Amino acid sequence: MLKGKKYKKYYRSNLRLAMPVVVSQLGHTLVHTADSVIVGHFAGTFALAAVSLVNSTFTIIMVAGIGIAYGLTPLIARENGRKDYDECGRLLINSLFINIITAILLFLLIYFGLLSVIDFLKQDQKVVELAKPYLGLLGISIIPLMVFNTFKQFAEGLGFTRQAMVISIVGNIINVCLGITFVKGLFGIEPMGVKGVGWSTLIDRSLMAVVMGTYVLRSVNFRKYLRTFALQKIDRLRSLRILKIGAPVALQYTFEVSAFSGAAILMGTLGAIQLAAHQIAINLASATYMMASGISAAATIQTANSYGRQDFNALKMSANASYHIVLAFMSVMALLFVVMNQWLPWVYTSDSAVIIVAAQLLIIAGIFQLFDGAQVVGLGILRGMGDVNIPTVITFIAYWIIGIPLGWIMGIYLNMGANGIWAGLTLGLLASAVLLYIRYKYFSKRISQ
Repeated sequence: MLKGKKYKKYYRSNLRLAMPVVVSQLGHTLVHTADSVIVGHFAGTFALAAVSLVNSTFTIIMVAGIGIAYGLTPLIARENGRKDYDECGRLLINSLFINIITAILLFLLIYFGLLSVIDFLKQDQKVVELAKPYLGLLGISIIPLMVFNTFKQFAEGLGFTRQAMVISIVGNIINVCLGITFVKGLFGIEPMGVKGVGWSTLIDRSLMAVVMGTYVLRSVNFRKYLRTFALQKIDRLRSLRILKIGAPVALQYTFEVSAFSGAAILMGTLGAIQLAAHQIAINLASATYMMASGISAAATIQTANSYGRQDFNALKMSANASYHIVLAFMSVMALLFVVMNQWLPWVYTSDSAVIIVAAQLLIIAGIFQLFDGAQVVGLGILRGMGDVNIPTVITFIAYWIIGIPLGWIMGIYLNMGANGIWAGLTLGLLASAVLLYIRYKYFSKRISQ
């Protein structure tokens, strides 16, 4: 009881900041979830497997970009804590420059890299044929997505989190409406199949970028921060400050998501049914992960703000409160996955063979929810304190030295199938959660001495 009272104000402030971030973070995943649901019901199992293959590879590219953009948030929160408003404007223009260059490079990587490599991943040829046009359209969408994220991370770093949430909600509604229209062929439009959800995603992300940018640049809330927002303020020093945080965060995201993408490729070698089931389970697990990621983003903002004020007691209390919140939330999600494992896959498909495999994977997903939530909040807290390099090494070890090799051994070598692959990933998440918590306790003790 006393402990609850002790943390009460931190629970409130963290949740007030986190909830809009949770919704806007969830928006990234819901775009792909909507694509999967629409295609699964209107285009069939091969089309759903194609979406799984594309999302598994594209998501690696997307989160790398999101990670680079994320380098702005703790810096903005820290400078705002110091009341250096002009520095916030300089950081924003440098971040926009970096993110546009990054987006163009990522598009080129998709267009000249992934579209060629996809033919050699030992996937069903019909799945590959359906996947290519969808991947090409998602590749273009990375450019407006990075512009949106620039302004989103800036606003969130200053504590303005509701606007990105509203834009994400409206954007997802537009994406679903356009997706159904294009895939099924409504209002006289010729049915596009998988390519239709590619077009809906591109249009949705372009609109979101325009609206978010317009809001930040025209709102009175940001006027004092934008006095130094000008092209001549782009400089090497501030760009490096952003990249010193953004690049390791991009690697952290990439190591984790690429591990799940690697698992998807392993699943694809087992067959289209296992790959489609993996897509369903990973979509649901990704939704809860993005919610936890929103709590993590709020933890970063609160930690960076306290760090900027040199208030280390508030930093520790807020960080501990974030751990409590995410563990409570993920416990509820774990219970939901286990109890509803037979029914949740029906949201995506009516193929009974796919549902049987997906239901088994959801039980394992329920188990790793706690580990996934703990590790992403640990990363968020450490980012707020400016500690990104050691956590990056930890994520690499957890996913690529422990998770994927164990997944291959259990799933393929020991012939445990889809369940074995996911069991290996679960052990990787456990290792990440434990090591990051140890790092947080060590680093927080060091900075307060």
